[in-house]
Amino acid sequence: MTKEENEKRLAYLKGIVSRLPDKPGSYQYYDEHGTIIYVGKAKNLKSRVSSYFHAEVDRFKTKVLVSKIHDISYTVVNTEEDALLLENSLIKKYNPRYNVLLKDGKTYPSICVTNEMFPRIFKTRTINKRWGTYYGPYSHIGSMNAVLELIKKLYHPRTCRQPITKDGIEQGKYRLCLDYHIKNCGGPCCGKQTMEDYRRGIEQAREILKGNTRGLLRSLHDEMQRLAGELRFEEAEEVKRRYQLVAGFVAKSEVVSHTISNVDVFTITSDDRTAFINYIHVTAGSINQSFTFEYRKKLDETDEELLSLGIVEMRERFGSTSREIIVPFAMGLSLDGVTLTVPQRGDKKTLLDLSEMNCRQYRFDRLKQAEKLNPEQKAVRLMKEVQDALHLPKMPYQIECFDNSNISGTDAVAACVVFKKMKPSKKDYRKYNIKTVAGPDDYASMKEVVRRRYSRLVEEGQPLPDLIVTDGGRGQMEVVREVVEDELGLSIPIAGLAKDDRHRTNELLFGFPPVVVGMKTDSELFRLLTRLQDEVHRFAITFHRDKRSKHALHSELDDIAGIGPKTRDALLKALKSVKRISEADMATLAEAAGQAKAALVYAHFHPSADGEKS
Repeated sequence: MTKEENEKRLAYLKGIVSRLPDKPGSYQYYDEHGTIIYVGKAKNLKSRVSSYFHAEVDRFKTKVLVSKIHDISYTVVNTEEDALLLENSLIKKYNPRYNVLLKDGKTYPSICVTNEMFPRIFKTRTINKRWGTYYGPYSHIGSMNAVLELIKKLYHPRTCRQPITKDGIEQGKYRLCLDYHIKNCGGPCCGKQTMEDYRRGIEQAREILKGNTRGLLRSLHDEMQRLAGELRFEEAEEVKRRYQLVAGFVAKSEVVSHTISNVDVFTITSDDRTAFINYIHVTAGSINQSFTFEYRKKLDETDEELLSLGIVEMRERFGSTSREIIVPFAMGLSLDGVTLTVPQRGDKKTLLDLSEMNCRQYRFDRLKQAEKLNPEQKAVRLMKEVQDALHLPKMPYQIECFDNSNISGTDAVAACVVFKKMKPSKKDYRKYNIKTVAGPDDYASMKEVVRRRYSRLVEEGQPLPDLIVTDGGRGQMEVVREVVEDELGLSIPIAGLAKDDRHRTNELLFGFPPVVVGMKTDSELFRLLTRLQDEVHRFAITFHRDKRSKHALHSELDDIAGIGPKTRDALLKALKSVKRISEADMATLAEAAGQAKAALVYAHFHPSADGEKS
């Protein structure tokens, strides 16, 4: 490989790394032949993968690995534990050259609930579905032991291995063991606990293993409150401990489940021009393939048409023989011997959600890549999002935001910031000293500033904003509307950003009367509007602080005609304060500032005295 080819390869890889999400997941490295040579896991994909390409990497083996990488793919998951499980699954499937492989054949342990008349619950590394139902596997042994301990204390499942039968119980063939006497078992083998009661506890234990703990938490909470109300505090404390234990652990992984085997999962997300289809294949309860593909629309194809095409193409490409396909919506596709499932809950729904998350992430990454090459594209997209969210007649190229600042009405000021193409246009920022309002009246101050701002723009024939955003709720929006629409007769859309009790922005308001616009507070668009609010607040506060500082530094000496800053500083340096200057005689003043300047200062503080007096 020539130097130019290597530089081109590294530039391509670093471009992929720059678009990786800050989320947990598994990443895969490919060689020049498209073969996976390394599989890794990460709590933060972008941070972890980028570490391989730092200039200061000095480990020889890492340098060798990086020199072999020609492409990178990844799969995002919800937790670091899920990333660990997915990494383990992919390593076993692909045997990557640069991964350390487990030679003892061991895997992560699971929890088994047997199929016996009185089921047992225990941990195992051996999976045999004829014995019972398996939950897991668990990469974190402490988490698994916490689940087992919880179930043991809540339901007391038997630990003995003897095959208990109904006839044996009736004939009294079994004897009570130590577990019964120390209250770790209800004694079902001797009829001390009924089969119905025992199995009821096992069914509740299954719900815990599935992660369905909400009902159990409600039950424990109610029991805790009841015991506390009856002043049975020791028992209530024990129930509280159980409640905290249930609430504190994650019962199962979202990536691997032994209840699912040989299943394909497909999801799609699309826009006007492009569709992205994610494919996940599950074998023996483990994800071993996850890919996302991009399709260019040509004839306004529907999602169902594209997904049908993608299912057929990907199954053929990867040689899938799965008899079940999980899809996000009902489809008319018919494949011989294959069932299409649209899950609503459970493990299959979890896999569908994971596939959708990867599909959305891939689309977002491609969008970021395009916007890096063309920054204007991002601005247009955000302006279009604002237009759609507020139903504006046109995209808001110019957005203006106002804010007031004062302390008990003193040094009252206001500020206006301008965003053009969703970026600050600082040359258009404006500061205002409040002239017509006495006291701390924010509404009146806002009216004055808005009136001055848009009256001047109209007089000068300058372009008006496409959207006004107020740093406040319904009240601020109304006073701005009164000036803009009622007084000036202008038609400018007005929105407001409202804060919660903790002074955090949590709502976007629009219309009259104002209504809340549905928008996630963690969305890119809401963060941009919040940035606009923060910017006008910063600008107003800075202006107000500067104004107060000038007043604080103002001295009575500044009011004396003929006394400049140089003389003022010399007098203050010599006599330390205005009070001592006012009490000083002519000689002392002349020593610090000269005879002529001393005469001016002395005359100011002693108007009835003779300026020549010494």
